[in-house]
Amino acid sequence: MKRTGNDRGRDRDDEGRARSSRPRDGLGRPLPYGAEGVPRQPEGVVRAPAETLREAQRLLDAGMPFHAHEVFEDAWKSGPASERDVWQGLAQLAVGLTHAARGNTAGGARLLRRGADRLAVGRGAAEAYGIDVDGLVSWARELAGRAGAVDPGVIDAAAEAPGLRASRGDGA
Repeated sequence: MKRTGNDRGRDRDDEGRARSSRPRDGLGRPLPYGAEGVPRQPEGVVRAPAETLREAQRLLDAGMPFHAHEVFEDAWKSGPASERDVWQGLAQLAVGLTHAARGNTAGGARLLRRGADRLAVGRGAAEAYGIDVDGLVSWARELAGRAGAVDPGVIDAAAEAPGLRASRGDGA
């Protein structure tokens, strides 16, 4: 990593963008240098939409919504503009779940609502990939409502992981 004089020792890539090389836990929280963390998702991976959904669902089911967010982020950055609302909405749902699981229930609820709204805007493209838009929007709004009513740390990311598809056994 490149370090510059004014970055206060933060990790930077060759273009000067922040890139933390610290290990992270399953919810994306930084761990001390030298600690064993969860392998990070590679950045900039271009996947087909079905592959994006499979990989993100696998990560959500494993209780790793932060990592699922990174998969969705790759999709929105590499996909067509017409699908941006779909992938950004799904990424916001994953980050909302991440915040709620970390104990930031207010921030989690806000991101879950924002993701639900954005996913609803991208309904046509989402449904073309078999995404259960109504189910996800309903789930996100219900969890957002519950998140504000529970003690921090009560949200279990793996238990709360949404099913992205109306029918998950189709292999698409």
